[in-house]
Amino acid sequence: MATTAQHPNVERARRAYEAFDKGDMEAVGQVMADDILWHAGGSNVLSGDYRGREAVFGFFGKLMQETGGTFKSVVHDILANDTHGAVMVTNTAERNGKQFESRAVNITHIDKEGRVTEFWSFPENSQDLDEFFS
Repeated sequence: MATTAQHPNVERARRAYEAFDKGDMEAVGQVMADDILWHAGGSNVLSGDYRGREAVFGFFGKLMQETGGTFKSVVHDILANDTHGAVMVTNTAERNGKQFESRAVNITHIDKEGRVTEFWSFPENSQDLDEFFS
């Protein structure tokens, strides 16, 4: 069976998720546009829109603070082309003695340089996510 080459944005996304998992924010930042817009949906302590790399890093810091550094995203598949990406993940975390596990699809807009300009995460059950982070 012949292997086909992955789109470069698939490889960029894979490297970004691996870097996030290792806490390498410098590498994560390299795939973000300066004016990235990060949407954290729901009604919880993390909900809101975060504009710009520094604001997104602040969001990551709050996410890790709220979960005691336990938040993880396990990537199942990545689809991407020149302008969009979709990453299927299972997110896990612990908080206040509670365990959380949820599948989600993360959607991105991507610019010509392969940097993420906009990000949304769609969990399979947003009510469970809100309860976990309330």
